[in-house]
Amino acid sequence: MDTKVGSLEAATAPNGNIGCPSQINAATCIHSAALSFNSAEATLGRHLARRLVQIGVSDVFSVPGDFNLTLLDHLIAEPGLNLVGCCNELNAGYAADGYARSRGVGACVVTFTVGGLSVLNAIAGAYSENLPLICIVGGPNSNDYGTNRILHHTIGLPDFSQELRCFQTVTCYQAVVNNLEDAHELIDTAISTALKESKPVYISISCNLPAIPHPTFAREPVPFSLAPKMSNKMGLEAAVEAAAEFLNKAVKPVMVGGPKLRVAHACRAFVELADTSGYALAVTPAGKGLVPEHHPHFIGTYWGAVSTAFCAEIVESADAYIFAGPIFNDYSSVGYSLLLKKEKALIVQPDRVVVGNGPTFGCVLMKDFLEALGKRLKKNTTAYENYHRIYVPEGHPLKCAPREPLRVNVLFEHIQKMLSGDTAVIAETGDSWFNCQKLKLPKGCGYEFQMQYGSIGWSVGATLGYAQAATDKRVIACIGDGSFQVTAQDVSTMLRCGQKNIIFLINNGGYTIEVEIHDGPYNVIKNWNYTAFVDAIHNGEGKCWTTKVFCEEDLIEAIETASGAKKDCLCFIEVMAHKDDTSKELLEWGSRVSAANSRPPNPQ
Repeated sequence: MDTKVGSLEAATAPNGNIGCPSQINAATCIHSAALSFNSAEATLGRHLARRLVQIGVSDVFSVPGDFNLTLLDHLIAEPGLNLVGCCNELNAGYAADGYARSRGVGACVVTFTVGGLSVLNAIAGAYSENLPLICIVGGPNSNDYGTNRILHHTIGLPDFSQELRCFQTVTCYQAVVNNLEDAHELIDTAISTALKESKPVYISISCNLPAIPHPTFAREPVPFSLAPKMSNKMGLEAAVEAAAEFLNKAVKPVMVGGPKLRVAHACRAFVELADTSGYALAVTPAGKGLVPEHHPHFIGTYWGAVSTAFCAEIVESADAYIFAGPIFNDYSSVGYSLLLKKEKALIVQPDRVVVGNGPTFGCVLMKDFLEALGKRLKKNTTAYENYHRIYVPEGHPLKCAPREPLRVNVLFEHIQKMLSGDTAVIAETGDSWFNCQKLKLPKGCGYEFQMQYGSIGWSVGATLGYAQAATDKRVIACIGDGSFQVTAQDVSTMLRCGQKNIIFLINNGGYTIEVEIHDGPYNVIKNWNYTAFVDAIHNGEGKCWTTKVFCEEDLIEAIETASGAKKDCLCFIEVMAHKDDTSKELLEWGSRVSAANSRPPNPQ
């Protein structure tokens, strides 16, 4: 049976809240009455707009440019679409990234080359995080292709393919639409490929085509169907047989969920396996938010030497571990220092299973495998019982003296109290990675950060996009001052959209995460008056409240105001912190990553 486009598995755990992206009702029936060929509505622009609505996109993030203006007219004319103008293309891409994390798919529109190359970094990040994102570029007039003319917004050569070549390595499909005859096919193929592969795609549309009627667009776009991926039945049975034998002979097995649970649509299956097996349940840092942390066997984040309390001891002492959808890079492995043994590991990727040092099974989907495996495993709660036996509740930060300068660990103790099922946390690259990992997410609380690509500044645009998609949640963003300076402008767009986010700007005078890897004068930044900056952006339009906090008393008052009198405002709280006030996890992680980076060349 075919699956209709957009009917991606809901990522909620069995309790109905957190996990992979929310289900998109993309296959909603759309009236398909024929339009007259001469109708002004039988156009490429309208077809694209309707396709975006069908797959679940209701907000498109854009920056206008002369090559995309006519296309933007058609997107605006679509009743189901809201065009969100961003301050720059990079943030438009980050916003589409954040939107896709909540809604399941995102879209942005920019202009040719100057816009395309600006958004490229965000598209690369979405590619690394397996997010379906439709990147649409307004391209040159179709008559200019093959003419040897030199156009503006290019590098001065008559070859218009530079942008396309750049996108080829960070998208799974590229469509250059400069002919109406095949435009319908190219657009549909691109969008369906993004959904099937869960990766970004690139669509370039010549600027003179969106408004021209054409017979191929004479009917409403019919919701197309995507053939679901299927496991090889014999391979699945063999993989389950080998895995069950491997795990059932273990004394204290554990389970660890990774970021690829999202792309495999296996969050629910993973949690159900934990329910039936009784295994201790952990996540890798990039998997945080995909597994419900109120699960009775949840033991925390496994991140080697910087894991949450007592988690690493249980995982690394296990005699068997299931890693579902992990990414073992230098950051997630803390400079390649994890104390794991391959012969003890069952690695489950979205379409492949590797059992210890033994056999590998291809064409086996993670979701199918986890569901089948749960029926074959013996209940074993030994690892969780060991965790429960050794666990000592975490202490609280030292009590602050009256008006004592605020410490970062005190800040996050108060952020913890703000979390509920009606909130979501966006953690910026930097020390917020480590501080936010220690937050305990209540039922329904969202959580996102960009671990694989780690682009500083990502969180501003991502907060914009996530909040635009998840209108039922108040987004709490934790952003360092260095990262904020990269992408600060789109706080303006949050205000235009009437968002009620709470942004904690941690002002400690520089790139703290870089300092702990390798210090130098380049890690010190020019200090801004951040609240005054946001006030200037606000400029009396929209609802905005800003404040600076210097001590715990200020922080308590600020949080009370943001949660009470100013709950309908965008709240920007600048937290003044000492430049050396970092989490202990960053200190440990930074030294290990530094050691990995500074390894001498291998002898030739």
